[in-house]
Amino acid sequence: MVSYTTKEELRGFVRDISVLQRTRTRKSAEERSPQGATFLSHSSRDDDLVDGAILILENHGATVYLDKIDPELPPYTSKETAAKLKTRINQSRKFVLLATKNSKESKWVPWELGLADGYKGLGKIALFPAVDARYETSWTSWEYMGLYDRIVWGKLKGYEKEVWMVLDEVDNTATELSAWLRG
Repeated sequence: MVSYTTKEELRGFVRDISVLQRTRTRKSAEERSPQGATFLSHSSRDDDLVDGAILILENHGATVYLDKIDPELPPYTSKETAAKLKTRINQSRKFVLLATKNSKESKWVPWELGLADGYKGLGKIALFPAVDARYETSWTSWEYMGLYDRIVWGKLKGYEKEVWMVLDEVDNTATELSAWLRG
Protein backbone atom coordinates (compact mmCIF):
# COMPACT_ATOMS: atom_id res chain seq x y z
CA MET A 1 0.00 0.00 0.00
CA VAL A 2 1.30 3.46 -0.89
CA SER A 3 0.36 6.80 0.52
CA TYR A 4 0.83 10.44 -0.25
CA THR A 5 2.89 12.61 2.06
CA THR A 6 0.95 14.94 4.29
CA LYS A 7 1.86 18.58 4.62
CA GLU A 8 2.53 18.02 8.30
CA GLU A 9 4.97 15.20 7.51
CA LEU A 10 6.87 17.42 5.05
CA ARG A 11 7.15 20.13 7.70
CA GLY A 12 8.21 17.50 10.24
CA PHE A 13 11.10 16.14 8.15
CA VAL A 14 13.03 19.35 8.73
CA ARG A 15 12.20 19.88 12.40
CA ASP A 16 15.14 17.74 13.45
CA ILE A 17 17.72 19.68 11.48
CA SER A 18 19.12 23.00 12.57
CA VAL A 19 17.85 26.28 11.20
CA LEU A 20 21.35 26.92 9.90
CA GLN A 21 21.38 23.63 7.98
CA ARG A 22 17.90 24.34 6.55
CA THR A 23 19.00 27.82 5.50
CA ARG A 24 22.13 26.44 3.81
CA THR A 25 20.15 23.74 2.00
CA ARG A 26 17.58 26.24 0.73
CA LYS A 27 20.18 28.82 -0.24
CA SER A 28 22.19 26.20 -2.11
CA ALA A 29 19.09 25.09 -4.08
CA GLU A 30 18.29 28.70 -4.94
CA GLU A 31 21.80 29.62 -6.05
CA ARG A 32 22.93 26.58 -8.01
CA SER A 33 22.80 26.12 -11.74
CA PRO A 34 19.80 24.23 -13.09
CA GLN A 35 22.09 22.37 -15.52
CA GLY A 36 21.52 18.69 -14.76
CA ALA A 37 19.58 19.48 -11.58
CA THR A 38 16.05 18.62 -10.52
CA PHE A 39 13.81 21.67 -11.03
CA LEU A 40 11.43 21.89 -8.05
CA SER A 41 8.31 23.82 -9.00
CA HIS A 42 5.92 24.94 -6.27
CA SER A 43 3.34 27.56 -5.39
CA SER A 44 4.69 30.41 -3.28
CA ARG A 45 1.82 29.61 -0.90
CA ASP A 46 3.55 26.30 -0.16
CA ASP A 47 6.92 27.75 0.75
CA ASP A 48 6.74 26.12 4.21
CA LEU A 49 6.76 22.67 2.54
CA VAL A 50 9.71 23.20 0.20
CA ASP A 51 12.49 22.42 2.70
CA GLY A 52 11.00 18.98 3.42
CA ALA A 53 10.70 18.20 -0.29
CA ILE A 54 14.30 19.32 -0.90
CA LEU A 55 15.52 17.13 1.97
CA ILE A 56 13.79 14.02 0.62
CA LEU A 57 14.91 14.61 -2.97
CA GLU A 58 18.51 15.39 -2.05
CA ASN A 59 18.70 12.42 0.35
CA HIS A 60 17.90 10.29 -2.71
CA GLY A 61 20.57 11.76 -4.96
CA ALA A 62 18.93 14.83 -6.48
CA THR A 63 20.57 18.20 -6.82
CA VAL A 64 17.58 20.49 -6.42
CA TYR A 65 17.23 23.82 -8.21
CA LEU A 66 14.76 26.49 -7.04
CA ASP A 67 14.19 29.58 -9.14
CA LYS A 68 13.28 31.82 -6.23
CA ILE A 69 16.46 33.93 -6.05
CA ASP A 70 18.20 32.95 -9.27
CA PRO A 71 20.45 35.98 -9.87
CA GLU A 72 19.79 35.83 -13.61
CA LEU A 73 16.01 36.12 -13.20
CA PRO A 74 14.64 39.66 -13.22
CA PRO A 75 13.06 40.78 -9.92
CA TYR A 76 9.74 41.39 -11.71
CA THR A 77 7.61 39.35 -14.09
CA SER A 78 8.40 40.05 -17.71
CA LYS A 79 9.07 38.39 -21.06
CA GLU A 80 12.67 38.06 -19.90
CA THR A 81 11.51 36.18 -16.79
CA ALA A 82 9.50 33.78 -18.94
CA ALA A 83 12.40 33.24 -21.34
CA LYS A 84 14.83 32.52 -18.47
CA LEU A 85 12.40 30.08 -16.83
CA LYS A 86 11.99 28.24 -20.14
CA THR A 87 15.76 27.92 -20.35
CA ARG A 88 16.05 26.79 -16.72
CA ILE A 89 13.39 24.09 -17.13
CA ASN A 90 14.98 22.89 -20.36
CA GLN A 91 18.45 22.75 -18.72
CA SER A 92 17.22 20.69 -15.79
CA ARG A 93 17.49 16.91 -15.81
CA LYS A 94 14.21 16.18 -14.01
CA PHE A 95 11.15 18.24 -13.08
CA VAL A 96 9.29 17.73 -9.80
CA LEU A 97 6.14 19.62 -8.94
CA LEU A 98 5.33 19.94 -5.25
CA ALA A 99 1.61 19.40 -5.82
CA THR A 100 -0.95 20.83 -3.40
CA LYS A 101 -4.34 22.46 -3.67
CA ASN A 102 -2.45 25.72 -4.20
CA SER A 103 -0.73 24.42 -7.36
CA LYS A 104 -3.84 24.76 -9.49
CA GLU A 105 -4.39 28.37 -8.38
CA SER A 106 -0.80 29.45 -9.03
CA LYS A 107 -0.13 31.65 -12.03
CA TRP A 108 3.26 30.03 -12.72
CA VAL A 109 3.01 26.37 -11.66
CA PRO A 110 0.68 25.10 -14.43
CA TRP A 111 2.73 27.02 -16.99
CA GLU A 112 6.01 25.51 -15.70
CA LEU A 113 4.50 22.03 -15.74
CA GLY A 114 3.35 22.52 -19.33
CA LEU A 115 6.83 23.64 -20.36
CA ALA A 116 8.41 20.66 -18.61
CA ASP A 117 5.99 18.34 -20.36
CA GLY A 118 6.96 19.79 -23.72
CA TYR A 119 10.71 19.72 -23.05
CA LYS A 120 11.03 16.51 -21.06
CA GLY A 121 8.08 14.23 -21.68
CA LEU A 122 6.26 12.23 -19.05
CA GLY A 123 9.21 10.05 -17.97
CA LYS A 124 11.22 12.93 -16.48
CA ILE A 125 8.37 14.59 -14.59
CA ALA A 126 6.93 13.58 -11.23
CA LEU A 127 4.41 15.18 -8.93
CA PHE A 128 5.26 15.23 -5.25
CA PRO A 129 1.82 15.39 -3.62
CA ALA A 130 1.53 17.09 -0.24
CA VAL A 131 -1.96 16.51 1.11
CA ASP A 132 -3.94 17.30 4.22
CA ALA A 133 -4.90 13.64 4.78
CA ARG A 134 -2.67 10.70 3.81
CA TYR A 135 -5.02 9.02 1.32
CA GLU A 136 -6.57 12.18 -0.13
CA THR A 137 -6.83 11.81 -3.90
CA SER A 138 -9.33 14.45 -4.98
CA TRP A 139 -6.56 16.58 -6.52
CA THR A 140 -5.75 13.81 -9.02
CA SER A 141 -8.97 14.57 -10.88
CA TRP A 142 -7.72 18.03 -11.87
CA GLU A 143 -7.51 17.56 -15.61
CA TYR A 144 -3.79 17.27 -16.35
CA MET A 145 -2.57 16.25 -12.87
CA GLY A 146 -3.68 12.68 -13.47
CA LEU A 147 -1.19 12.34 -16.33
CA TYR A 148 1.96 12.33 -14.22
CA ASP A 149 3.74 9.82 -12.00
CA ARG A 150 3.81 10.57 -8.28
CA ILE A 151 6.41 10.49 -5.57
CA VAL A 152 4.95 8.38 -2.76
CA TRP A 153 5.98 6.36 0.28
CA GLY A 154 5.20 2.67 0.48
CA LYS A 155 6.08 -0.94 -0.17
CA LEU A 156 7.86 -1.56 -3.46
CA LYS A 157 8.07 -5.09 -4.83
CA GLY A 158 11.48 -6.57 -4.10
CA TYR A 159 12.14 -4.38 -1.05
CA GLU A 160 11.75 -5.48 2.55
CA LYS A 161 11.11 -1.99 3.90
CA GLU A 162 8.94 0.85 2.72
CA VAL A 163 10.71 3.27 0.40
CA TRP A 164 10.22 6.52 -1.49
CA MET A 165 9.23 5.71 -5.04
CA VAL A 166 7.89 7.20 -8.24
CA LEU A 167 4.55 5.53 -8.91
CA ASP A 168 2.78 5.18 -12.24
CA GLU A 169 -0.77 4.67 -11.01
CA VAL A 170 -2.09 3.89 -14.49
CA ASP A 171 0.25 0.93 -15.05
CA ASN A 172 0.54 0.16 -11.31
CA THR A 173 4.34 0.15 -11.52
CA ALA A 174 6.97 2.02 -9.54
CA THR A 175 10.65 2.87 -9.49
CA GLU A 176 12.65 3.62 -6.37
CA LEU A 177 13.05 7.42 -6.12
CA SER A 178 16.86 7.33 -6.20
CA ALA A 179 16.82 5.17 -9.36
CA TRP A 180 14.28 7.50 -11.03
CA LEU A 181 16.41 10.54 -10.18
CA ARG A 182 19.50 8.86 -11.71
CA GLY A 183 17.62 7.69 -14.83
